[in-house]
Amino acid sequence: MSTGLGSLIAAAAAPFVLPAQEGGDWMVIWIVGIFVFLAVLVFFAVFARYLGLWVQCKFTGAKISLPDLVMMSLRKVNPTVIVRSLIMAVQSGLLRDYPITRRQLEAHYLAGGNVPNCVKALIAAHRASIPLDWETAAAIDLAGRDLLDAVRTSVYPKVIDCPDPKKKAGTLDAVAGDGIQLKARARVTVRTNLQQIIGGATEETIIARVGQGIVQAIGSTPTYALVLENPDKISKTVLNQGLEAHTAYEIVSIDIADIDVGENIGARLQADQAEADMRVAQANAEQRRAEALAKEQEEVAHIQENRAKVMLAEAEVPKAISESFRSGRLGLLDYYELRNVQADTRMRASIAGEGTEAMTILRE
Repeated sequence: MSTGLGSLIAAAAAPFVLPAQEGGDWMVIWIVGIFVFLAVLVFFAVFARYLGLWVQCKFTGAKISLPDLVMMSLRKVNPTVIVRSLIMAVQSGLLRDYPITRRQLEAHYLAGGNVPNCVKALIAAHRASIPLDWETAAAIDLAGRDLLDAVRTSVYPKVIDCPDPKKKAGTLDAVAGDGIQLKARARVTVRTNLQQIIGGATEETIIARVGQGIVQAIGSTPTYALVLENPDKISKTVLNQGLEAHTAYEIVSIDIADIDVGENIGARLQADQAEADMRVAQANAEQRRAEALAKEQEEVAHIQENRAKVMLAEAEVPKAISESFRSGRLGLLDYYELRNVQADTRMRASIAGEGTEAMTILRE
């Protein structure tokens, strides 16, 4: 009885079980189809984005696969920059002498370097037969120097004005041995020294050294006429001093562009010195005059002092005469005889015409 009931239930449920299984299969098929469609869509999107770059790599021999392009984007590297830089290196024949890999380009890009600029500089150096490898180029670029401009300057030297026209001083002022001032302007032709560009001094150092050398060369010349007759001598003297040491440049030539005669500094200095000497002499004379006046005043004071002593001594005479009278050593006749001698002396002095001062002394 129970077996028949179970069979009846199973027979009744059979029409419903089959559609349920078929619906589950369709759901799985739809999910799988949607996933496949999304995968194909993503593939075509990626393929469409990198198709142009991949085709360029295939036709130029850059040897960069499509997965490599995708991985560049995942590593935050711009595939366009790397592909075009590598294509430039391949097409220029640079890779035959300088083996540069894609990894090196990516590493330099991630370090913040200018990859296309480095590749262009290497191509220019290779064409000009200038020894420059990738490691040196990358180091120069990461140091903040414009590598392409440095290579161009090494191939095509540039001219630097000395002194710098941007500064206020328009000329190099120097004084020759005879005291004549000369005002000169020079033009320095330099090219980049790629071996010393890292840590080497810049144009300002070149300008300062050349200016110092020109001033020194003019100052060591006996007369300004020799400089005007042969300015090239000054250039050769400065050029042989090795001014480019520890700089990023190599000096090709130094040319005196212009030279003018200025003031007679020697004569002006001599005039100033003569005026200073005159003032010193006047000061010394004034000092001696003051000393003489002081000495005169001292002598006048000495005279007055001596006169005072004479008056004191004369004041003692009456006392001595009185004492002589009292002691009996001097008599009245002797006193009158002394007075007569004094009167006779005054008379003779008056007849002889001596000065009033002498008479005054006799009277006293």
